[in-house]
Amino acid sequence: MTTMSCCKEGLATEITKEMRKTERIETCLRSAGSEDKDILLLVHGNASSSVFFDELIIDMAGDFRVIAPDLRGYGETEPKPIDARRGMRDFADDLAALVDHMGLSDSRLHLLGWSMGAGVAMQFALDHADRVASLVLESPLPPFGFGGTKDAVGTSCWPDRAGSGGGAANPEYVRRLAEKDRSDESPFSPRNVMNSFYFKPPFRMRPEREEELVSSVLAMRIGEGFYPGGLAASPNWPGVAPGEDGINNAMAPGYCDLSGFADIPSRPPVLWVRGADDQIVSDFSMLDFGTLGQLGAVPGWPGADVFPPQPMVSQMRHLLERYAAAGGRYQEVVVENSGHSPHLEQAATFTQALRAFLADV
Repeated sequence: MTTMSCCKEGLATEITKEMRKTERIETCLRSAGSEDKDILLLVHGNASSSVFFDELIIDMAGDFRVIAPDLRGYGETEPKPIDARRGMRDFADDLAALVDHMGLSDSRLHLLGWSMGAGVAMQFALDHADRVASLVLESPLPPFGFGGTKDAVGTSCWPDRAGSGGGAANPEYVRRLAEKDRSDESPFSPRNVMNSFYFKPPFRMRPEREEELVSSVLAMRIGEGFYPGGLAASPNWPGVAPGEDGINNAMAPGYCDLSGFADIPSRPPVLWVRGADDQIVSDFSMLDFGTLGQLGAVPGWPGADVFPPQPMVSQMRHLLERYAAAGGRYQEVVVENSGHSPHLEQAATFTQALRAFLADV
């Protein structure tokens, strides 16, 4: 095991980075806080890494032992391919192996997942409900997968789930990721996608921090088994259906199904936090084929009866209402003037809500 420490400008808390080799994968993780504190485990989203959590790690380290791993395919973790047919389980199993390796198998975790990471956190809770003390879902992946469903209960638009998966990624964005493009010359450059979609414009991180985040995005593995994953031709609009490998397919409906969360035997309290102006996860997502078709950006749209914009927020609310009806409890917090990343855009508001929730737990 090797470690290195860094101290963020103007803040005294150190973040330690280390490698941990489990029975499944060698994982890079960032951590801070005393080992005698309760565990707060942070799970990052797609096209990012644990680096996106540095400010939150520092903010929470006084009260928790905060641990933020890089998932497979991201950051500095060993680049093992993603079997999309398992949905979020490759990631959730990696987390379970990491927790066991760190001697925390008897600890109940406060688990926070952001975006795709919220889907991983929910899958972990599905598989290990007794190990979760609380669950925070920030801008969460829709529980029935991203793209290709049309109502609150996650009915697929097409039998083959066309309109979701690896073929839904913008090819120009994928090309620029593969070329490690740091420019701002195109709306599809990773930098501009981050600043336009992860955040609500005109929000920007300070310049040196923005460079760290861009580097984190560009560290994501591109190609077979990773981002965005393969695709299958489809006779149904828009002509592409999910393949069997890679992250976008792992998030596709059919492979990703978190509906069983409503029925888990142990019911940790849930905090659901979302930005009021999120363009990625919403009932009118700008990354969803239903939305793009309705706007005329993708030709041949079959209409709202067949392929409407996916009601992503409504789907999450429906699932959590089922969870509450079965005896669980949840709280929804909508952060104003925020896009997909409230923990960065409105850090004080986000941390205040998080602290209040964890104190109540």
